[in-house]
Amino acid sequence: MLQRLKNNLENQFKIPLDARFLLAVSGGVDSMVLLHLFTQFSDHLAVAHCNFNLRGEESDADEQLVCDFCIKHHIPFYSNSFDTNNYVDLHKVSVQVAARELRYSWFKDILEEESYDYLVTAHHADDVVETFLINFNRGTGIDGLLGIPDRNEHIIRPLLIFSREDVYEYALEHSVTWREDASNQSTKYLRNTFRHKVIPVFKENNPHFLSSFQQTLQNLQQVSDLAHDAAEMIWKKVVIQEKDIYKINIPLLLEYKNHKAYLYQWLKEYHFTAWNDIYELLRAVSGKMVYSATHILLKDRDALLLKPKTIATAEKYYINSDEDLERLPIKLKFELSETTAEKNNNKHHLYADAEKVYYPLIIRKWEQGDFFYPVGMMGKKKVSKFFKDEKFSMFEKQQTWILTTEKNDIIWIIGHRADERFIHKNSKNQILKIIFN
Repeated sequence: MLQRLKNNLENQFKIPLDARFLLAVSGGVDSMVLLHLFTQFSDHLAVAHCNFNLRGEESDADEQLVCDFCIKHHIPFYSNSFDTNNYVDLHKVSVQVAARELRYSWFKDILEEESYDYLVTAHHADDVVETFLINFNRGTGIDGLLGIPDRNEHIIRPLLIFSREDVYEYALEHSVTWREDASNQSTKYLRNTFRHKVIPVFKENNPHFLSSFQQTLQNLQQVSDLAHDAAEMIWKKVVIQEKDIYKINIPLLLEYKNHKAYLYQWLKEYHFTAWNDIYELLRAVSGKMVYSATHILLKDRDALLLKPKTIATAEKYYINSDEDLERLPIKLKFELSETTAEKNNNKHHLYADAEKVYYPLIIRKWEQGDFFYPVGMMGKKKVSKFFKDEKFSMFEKQQTWILTTEKNDIIWIIGHRADERFIHKNSKNQILKIIFN
């Protein structure tokens, strides 16, 4: 078992055996075997133990066992005591979810603060089967059926090539001491029901069940890879990027029979979970939105617009001198110009009358009731109507900046349309060239 583990680290994970490992050790047989194995070849390991305070003195005894082992073998030992029940009440999650969130958050802190290369957990092949069945029972896609990955960035699970029986045999053969959690025998937990009642039936009917299951997972992984490749190919056909916004063309997407599957493949990466709401956006009215923790998905005419949530910033910036231009959220530059080519006004340049455009100035986002006198038109127009006529999406409206005078008269909807009142017309006046990059 030791040699297989070392080969797995070096050949499968491509990890040198002299890397700095942080082992997550609970005191149960799986993690104590993991710890015993690593002590056979690594001089650069440490142990992290979580006391979730769920079993009173039993939890303390688990911690003491791990601590004593580390002292005996001169291994750095980290422990943390959590008020798990309080976390459950505060965040409205199950005990299992609370424990997972607490431990992995703490493990991450240790990795970063102490510069360990990898966090090692003691998951084995039977854990993968149990996770598969739990997810299958709840309803899931291919990703859920793939179970526990052998690697997540800096988290590795090198014991996945071994069964629970392999782990127990090693523990007995090498006199590994561990503590048994009595709750592991209780079938009130779904995982234990599968462990003690369901999986034994599979193994009884197929002595090579775990090997067969591993082959099934490999087949599913291939299907997952195919789905990923197809989603990437269709993405290139129906999605265009404009700055930080992705625009999904709905008519083109609907030409594909499996358009919902493509949306799922694309949007799961952006932490979306409300899939029925997302699918309904395809035929919803413009303006409907679905939120994830990090992104917004907006229905805008015949497109879905995907953009990250942004941190709110000041909506108004006052410009009292050239120095203030350096502190703006966009790049503006003012310079006096000798050219008379006022008809060269475009989205990047505005040739304004220097007698009418002078400090102090303001740039801000649009507000209800804003109006201006668009170049090339007679009379005034509401900015909201201008946005509508130009088919601005809600995101585009939010991203557009407006340059105004101190009295709030609009000079330029920056990058889009100037106000007729402020462009250069009088040859006797100096020209102020405003450059937007």
